[in-house]
Amino acid sequence: MDTDRIDGGDDVLAPRVFLIKVARQVMKNNNYLIVDPASQQAVLVDPAWQIDKIHAALASTRSTLSGILLTHAHFDHIDLAQPLAEFYNCPIWMSRREIEASGFHARQLVAIDETPWWVGGMRIEPILTPGHTPGCMCYLIGNNLFTGDVLFIEGCGICNGPDAAFEMFESLELLKARLHPDTHVFPGHTYLRPPGQRFADVLGHNMYLHFPDRHAFAAFRLRKGQSESRLLDFR
Repeated sequence: MDTDRIDGGDDVLAPRVFLIKVARQVMKNNNYLIVDPASQQAVLVDPAWQIDKIHAALASTRSTLSGILLTHAHFDHIDLAQPLAEFYNCPIWMSRREIEASGFHARQLVAIDETPWWVGGMRIEPILTPGHTPGCMCYLIGNNLFTGDVLFIEGCGICNGPDAAFEMFESLELLKARLHPDTHVFPGHTYLRPPGQRFADVLGHNMYLHFPDRHAFAAFRLRKGQSESRLLDFR
C-alpha cells in the first residue's frame, strides 16, 4: 500500500497518522497526513512528488486539508506545497528563520515561531531544531513527532560545517529532554526501520543521540565520506 495508517494508538479521539510513500527517481520520501477524527480536519507534512497519491489519501480518509506543515525548505520537502495550498485554499506553515534563510515564498505562506496552535481538536506544537538547515522545525501533534530530516529512526540529517553540526547536536539534545519515551517518531525518509517507532526505541539504536558533547558529535557527523546525497551513513 502507498497510504497506511501508522499512528500506533487505540484512542479514538487521538489524531490519526497516515503515511503516504512517494518517490521521484532515486528520491524516496515520507509524506504524512494527520487527521483529527472529531472534525475530519487534516494537516499534511512535507508534501512532494506524487500529487495524485495525496488527493487519494484525502479522499479515502474523507478529510479536509486545513494546512500544510513544512519542516524545512529543501526541494524534496516543499515540492507540492504551493500547488496543494492553492487547490485546497489552505495555509502553508514554515518557521520564520527557515523562510529568511531559504527565500522560499508562496502566496499562502505563514511564518511561524514556536507558539502552538490548533487545527480542529489537534494541538500543533512547533519545535525549532536547526542543524540540517538554519530553521528546521519539528512538529509535535498529540503523541506524534514529525521530524523531517532532523532525526531519522537510525540517524540524523547531513550538516554543512561545524556550526551546523553544533546546532544539530543541541537540537537532538533538546528533543531528548522534551520528548516522552512513548512519543512516536515520523521522519521524512525511511532507511532500515519503519516510521512510527517509540522514542524510547529510537534512543536504543540511534548512535547520534548518545555523543557526550557537541565536539565529539561534530567530528563524527562531519567525517570524510559524507555528502549532500548521503543523508545517512551507518558505518
